[in-house]
Amino acid sequence: MLDSFLDVLQDKGPATIVSINGNPASVVNTWSQYINVVSDDIILIPAAGMHSIEQDFEKDPKHELIITIGSYNYSGTAGMGRGYHIHGSGQFINEGAYFDQMKARFDWIRTVLVVKIHDVEQKI
Repeated sequence: MLDSFLDVLQDKGPATIVSINGNPASVVNTWSQYINVVSDDIILIPAAGMHSIEQDFEKDPKHELIITIGSYNYSGTAGMGRGYHIHGSGQFINEGAYFDQMKARFDWIRTVLVVKIHDVEQKI
């Protein structure tokens, strides 16, 4: 994964998750610093809510998502400010090693959104 992307991901800022095949699309927010990078193509996001995204997954067999993150603290393509779109597919889990790992870090979660990243696109 791009080092510049990881810098922005660890900055304290919002992350927006969109279920792109919802009708209408559902949108939820979390903090980018909550996102745990497992590998180049897997991230974990703790969830207390996100019920609307879960409901959209019931109608979308691909469970497609776009996650947006950004930070003004890093230079981008046109001065200060760098932002990314993460395209991927998600799955909610509430047991297993990933869940246990995230529950130890965030005791308030009810589930974990596991995202398989298809690509990361710098927008600004």
